[in-house]
Amino acid sequence: MDAWLEVWWFAYIILPVLIFLTRIVDVSLGTIRILFVARGVQTLAALLGFFEVFIWLVVISSIMNNLSSPLYYIFYAAGFAAGNYVGIAIERHLYVGKVALRVITQSKADELLEYFREQHLGITSVEAEGATGHVKILYSIINRRDLKRIIEKVKEFNPKAFYSIEDVKTVSEGTFPQSSRRRSAKRGLPLRFFPLRKGK
Repeated sequence: MDAWLEVWWFAYIILPVLIFLTRIVDVSLGTIRILFVARGVQTLAALLGFFEVFIWLVVISSIMNNLSSPLYYIFYAAGFAAGNYVGIAIERHLYVGKVALRVITQSKADELLEYFREQHLGITSVEAEGATGHVKILYSIINRRDLKRIIEKVKEFNPKAFYSIEDVKTVSEGTFPQSSRRRSAKRGLPLRFFPLRKGK
């Protein structure tokens, strides 16, 4: 009886959960790797690719040979779906790469332009005509980790401004402030890909 309970516990609880969690890790790494490839982050994409394939060969291939119950297929599919969700959620908090910020406003943008210059950020201003009249278009390539702070300033100076954000794979020239990651590397400190949170 004890042996039967032990087999039942493993077959219907431990193994399905193992399949689910392993698939989440595997698919999450794959999702983040694809996003890094799209952004041109070669080193991190290659590193994630190594661990993704390693997990597949060592763990998932072994599990696949023991899929003898429909329950395993359900947990396998659920892990795949959850892995995509988790991978995208993690990617949103990774401050890697650059983005193109485009701001269109009908009001004056002098304060916003001055802010960009004070922060040593490249900015291009163009006069244009929109559907409702005269507008000004501001275009800048910025580091992803600075995006939230800059969007807050855009809303502060021009609350009704329209803005769009696009991923940028390659930048040949530009004006960017010295990043905290580069300063950390020069001092021999570990690089950070997530924003620091101040303690309470």
